[in-house]
Amino acid sequence: MLVTEPHQVDETGEGGLSLSGREAWPTCLDRAEVLARHEDILGLTGALAPVEFGQKDERNGYYTVASASSTLTDFGGRSGFADWKITLTRHGADTVVDLESRLAAAVRRNDFSLTGERWHAPPIGHYGYYTGPTTPSVVTRTGEDGPITVYRGVPAGVSPRWGCAVGDYLRGRVRILSGFPGREVTGTAARLDVDAWEMSNGLVRVRRLYTAGSLEVAAYTGGAWRPKTWQVDIGGGPITAWDTATILHNEPEACTVRLTLSRVPVGRVTADLTIRRGSRFVEMYVQRGDSGTISVYLATPETLVDNTSYVVRGTDDADGNRVIAGSARNFDPHLNGGITKTSTTALDCFLGVVAGGGSAVSGDQAAHLRDQYIGTLPEVVAAVRR
Repeated sequence: MLVTEPHQVDETGEGGLSLSGREAWPTCLDRAEVLARHEDILGLTGALAPVEFGQKDERNGYYTVASASSTLTDFGGRSGFADWKITLTRHGADTVVDLESRLAAAVRRNDFSLTGERWHAPPIGHYGYYTGPTTPSVVTRTGEDGPITVYRGVPAGVSPRWGCAVGDYLRGRVRILSGFPGREVTGTAARLDVDAWEMSNGLVRVRRLYTAGSLEVAAYTGGAWRPKTWQVDIGGGPITAWDTATILHNEPEACTVRLTLSRVPVGRVTADLTIRRGSRFVEMYVQRGDSGTISVYLATPETLVDNTSYVVRGTDDADGNRVIAGSARNFDPHLNGGITKTSTTALDCFLGVVAGGGSAVSGDQAAHLRDQYIGTLPEVVAAVRR
């Protein structure tokens, strides 16, 4: 997020730093840009923030946002401004601070006796990745933001530490865009346009952008986005429109968007979509109030091979990839290519492609993606002194 740099910075001996400024229109920005910055500032409280100054670069470093506020003044739309205040707690410059990824201890419960693969992806440009005496293996995935390193076989009970220049911290991040053209949003309070939003980590992208079908999931391979349209169906036909899109989680390492649809005469369907930094797939959790059938399948049918815990295309498509879907729970393959579950109120699944198809490298092969879904670990990033 970019704001106008103030001339004055107030600091305390305990590492506190206070900033205040004004974003105004129509001088340098338009009204929509000022409103966006106003909303983004309000979403910062509690976040770990890499802070870069344009002129006071000796204050660059990692901070936690202790508080953030903004007062909006609007003169009938013709002109106006947002007066903002941010209070930061300084952890230190990037040369004296490590980032620690605190990973959950347990992998996904599943019906297939799978232990999964514990994996983790720091930002592009990180360095000095440390997990103690056990060294993970790596796979490099090239996306829209460039190559990102994914660590495989991260030891249990370890919180990896790594260094990262402030300017690199947001490279390879997961981000949520709203509107058309899309604007990246901060925090969880921002309003999403239900028909014009997207979430991406540079490797995989999910969106609902004035297209047919329930969702579009695209993979970045061969220097371009390769889309597949997926249907979400709870019986009676695919969902072709959603009522609302809500942000549940919005951090550089992972984002979650919830889609909601009203049912007639009463009830609702929700679909929670999650993307993590470095991941090749979108995680989905669909819920309905009553027990019935839930299906997720391709809008344009493809023949997928059933491998019990996942289904995958048996040959490469025109882009050299193989579409894949799977779940941690028992399911039946869908005839269109996908998965279906009867007499249930919830269905978890992952959607993506095997990048490179039959020539996929170790770490990107179908069984590896399945294992990474089972072994996916929620992450909280903290700054610690070296």
